[in-house]
Amino acid sequence: MASIHGHDVLNMMIESGEQYSEQSLVQAIDSRFGSHARFHTCSAENMTAAELVAFLAARGKFVPLEEGFSTHESKICRH
Repeated sequence: MASIHGHDVLNMMIESGEQYSEQSLVQAIDSRFGSHARFHTCSAENMTAAELVAFLAARGKFVPLEEGFSTHESKICRH
């Protein structure tokens, strides 16, 4: 199974226009990419959806909103 880059998840969030909680984001990721998918970023690999969400949150990739969070294109590194 191929690993999916975290940027794909951030782009999914932007395209959806939705606000998420950590739980609802994990559910959206599972729906889009499958519950057995694995994820990587520029500095980590072999993460579950829940591990990826925690990783992205810890690195400030989410934009807080009144009810939950989203993200913005400026949060996606371009290297």
